[in-house]
Amino acid sequence: MIRTRASLASLLMIAALAGCSTDGQSDAAHEPAVAATQGNDGRCQANGADFAIGKAATPMLLEQARTASGSQIARILKPHDMVTLEYRSERLNLNVNEQGMVNRVNCG
Repeated sequence: MIRTRASLASLLMIAALAGCSTDGQSDAAHEPAVAATQGNDGRCQANGADFAIGKAATPMLLEQARTASGSQIARILKPHDMVTLEYRSERLNLNVNEQGMVNRVNCG
């Protein structure tokens, strides 16, 4: 009886975990980002996002800059933001001034 319950519990757990797996296909919404990062393994190339300098930092600009630089992730850094010192080659940073205008683009 206990073995039967343990087996049933194991089967239920496996079935639940199977529902979380993917088939390896990407969604259409993610295809442009995947295509942009395939050429450089997702590493940041900040010169691709230089067009952002002098513009107001918005989520849309951040995403455009991330895609143009080939980065996997991006963030906006304000003048007094606390940041960690680890270097991440796949991350783009948009540094902004007090007015929220991008004044520097770099990787890390």
